[in-house]
Amino acid sequence: MPRFYCPQPLAAGLTVDLPEAVAHHLHVVRLQPGAALTLFNGEGGQYRATLLETGKRRATATLDAFEEVEAEAPYPVTLAQGLPEGSKMDWIVEKAVELGVAAIQPLAAQRSVVRLSGERAEKRQAHWQGVIVAASEQCGRNRLARLHPLADVQPWLAAPSGGVRILLSPRATESLAGWARANAAQPVTFLIGPEGGLTPQEENAAVAAGALSLSMGPRVLRTETAGLAALAVLAGAWGGI
Repeated sequence: MPRFYCPQPLAAGLTVDLPEAVAHHLHVVRLQPGAALTLFNGEGGQYRATLLETGKRRATATLDAFEEVEAEAPYPVTLAQGLPEGSKMDWIVEKAVELGVAAIQPLAAQRSVVRLSGERAEKRQAHWQGVIVAASEQCGRNRLARLHPLADVQPWLAAPSGGVRILLSPRATESLAGWARANAAQPVTFLIGPEGGLTPQEENAAVAAGALSLSMGPRVLRTETAGLAALAVLAGAWGGI
């Protein structure tokens, strides 16, 4: 059944105008009135709905029944990702949402090739938000992962953290898998460098700010692989998949 994010108040029995992007999608795929839909607004749960009418820019649906369905991980994970080059960030955001990440923090690191500021940064943030919405629609999540504004690594490290910060480093001597097995599920933030990793100065600053330095094993993972593999390791130890 098609699922769509509808950021407005929803309640059983209401007839709602669907977002223009959703209306356009329904028009393109030629979904006909009477078709069944699932709608969610990010506040938890979802609604069964029936499509009433559809056009190029406008579509309406009637909300039939609320379903208290959740697909969130039992512990919140933030992925603090050093900006990679090209479209890698899109892929990272999409897959992290599928794996249940609660928040994404884009970071400008010293070795980041991509430099964003001003209007360009705002456009990328809006694009990544769209990736989060599309991934949530696809994977069955009814709450959107939070997207934090782009930040520089050093100021971000100086800000208070809401849980354990974990620096994934090939130079660490303790493994993430071993740490996860020895500790109960809890809020975690993974700090991932861009291509080339974080600089020694950035790693030292992270440890000085209280981050745990942990390893993913004997192989050096790419920036687009490390965070996703770490999410899978936690899921294997603590559940959530």
